[in-house]
Order: sequence, then structure tokens, then C-alpha cells
Amino acid sequence: MRVLALDVGDRRIGVALSDPTGLLATPLTAVDRLGAQPSEFDEILRLAQEYEVESIVVGIPVTLAGKLGRQARQVRDFIKELSDLTDLPVETVDERYSTVQAQRMLNESERRPSRNRNRDRGHLDAAAAAVILQSYLDSRR
Repeated sequence: MRVLALDVGDRRIGVALSDPTGLLATPLTAVDRLGAQPSEFDEILRLAQEYEVESIVVGIPVTLAGKLGRQARQVRDFIKELSDLTDLPVETVDERYSTVQAQRMLNESERRPSRNRNRDRGHLDAAAAAVILQSYLDSRR
């Protein structure tokens, strides 16, 4: 069972994909949001179809106090719109610390930064989505 995970930000959406067995998460890509053509929803649904996913997981940015702030409300609006466009189940996961964990993983992999900061940020967003997805997959076992 393949699962697609999303780390929704203001500028980009990090995307990760599980392996066919639903055990391992891998960073896939980052989808631009600002003025992107096709729209971020079209691109996410295209990826979901291409990889034959059975569900989508979206990280909710809960505050350290466990509350839903402005960003979490924006992500919930995003989830509502995405859910209206697909029949795939869309689930949520608490994404606290996912970007910090992703940055640590990238640093430990000794991956050299590129000259393109946007590309590096896209890698970080996709890695954060993989952290979110791995947490989700582990919780299901």
C-alpha cells in the first residue's frame, strides 16, 4: 500500500512516498505553490495517480503547546480543498519537529548544499515530508 505524504508550507509543499509495502518513507519532490502551473493540487493528484497511492497523509503544524495556530488553520483549509478534489482518503499527522529532524538527517548525510537555495529548501521540505510519513507508517505497525 503506497502512501503519499505532504509537508504544506506557504511557498512549497514537500512530498514523500512510501515503498509499496508501506514500511519505508522516501523524499520525493517539492511542489511550488506561488503561481505554479499546474496548480499544487493538480501536481499532487498527478503524483498520487502516477505512483498509485491509496491514501494521502498531511502534516498538521501543531504548536509546542499542542494548539492549532494560524499555519495549522491554513493547512486544514488546504486539506479541505484537496479532499474535495479526490476520492483518496486524506489523513493528518502531528508534524512537530519534522523540519528539525529532516535538517538533522540532511546534515548527517553530509549532503553538500547546492548553489541554488530554493533547491536546497525543496530537499528539506521533501525530507520533512518523509519524516512525517515515516512517523505515520511506524504508528500503523
